[in-house]
Amino acid sequence: MNITILANKDLASCLAINYLLQNLETHRLSVFLSSRVGSKKLEPALQQLKLIEQTLPNEVLFPSLPGTTSETSTLLGFPQISQRLEGRLSELNTINQPEGMARFSATEPELVLSIRYGVILKEPVLAIPPQGVLNLHSGRLPDYKGVMATFWALLNDEAAIGTTLHTIDDSTIDTGRIVAETSMAVEPDRSYLWHVLQLYETGCESMSAAVAEIAAGQTIDSQAQQSGGNYFSFPQAKDLESFSAKGWRLFDNEDVIDIYKRFLPTV
Repeated sequence: MNITILANKDLASCLAINYLLQNLETHRLSVFLSSRVGSKKLEPALQQLKLIEQTLPNEVLFPSLPGTTSETSTLLGFPQISQRLEGRLSELNTINQPEGMARFSATEPELVLSIRYGVILKEPVLAIPPQGVLNLHSGRLPDYKGVMATFWALLNDEAAIGTTLHTIDDSTIDTGRIVAETSMAVEPDRSYLWHVLQLYETGCESMSAAVAEIAAGQTIDSQAQQSGGNYFSFPQAKDLESFSAKGWRLFDNEDVIDIYKRFLPTV
């Protein structure tokens, strides 16, 4: 099956794509990356987080890595994923515009998998893949729609966080039918970034399981979301202050070192 993955050019998306590569080897994969999520000016603390999640991986870590490797303990950066996919990875921020839609359509997607993609898909794009679009949202729906769902869940003293695999049926945000959910307990001593990265292994397993059902010709079970819920945007200064006052950190140095090391060759 031709599967096109839409993701963001960040650390969590790269990790998620690595997990998907392990389970979707029998399919023809293409990847398009957005360069950012949203256009608002970020608070200084979030700019520092962006440095850790995007700038350093894309400009320092990934370009310094060797070519693709068979070592299963080593993660691939975006350039190495592109090599694995024979060049079928590129940046695309204009997917709803004619030129961008043409590039997307040229991959002949039967199914689209969306993870952290920074562009809202419009109806003409959604109509292209006959098997539709599945999105892995890093939050529980409908309570945590929007961006940085894990941040808001931690700020709201949730005991558990999780992912929601849902369909994208129109251009509204995080409103589609729910296919699967995952859950994990909050670890009070760990950072926001650590929690986010932990979500994607089981989240991608649920996504891969749904792909297997579709590839087998089955209709995946789904259910409409409950009405209501909340939509969250990027935290403002007062939200970040409250987050810190509760003892939370956006990232810890050791967490950053640990995830970066997973991209380095083991031999």
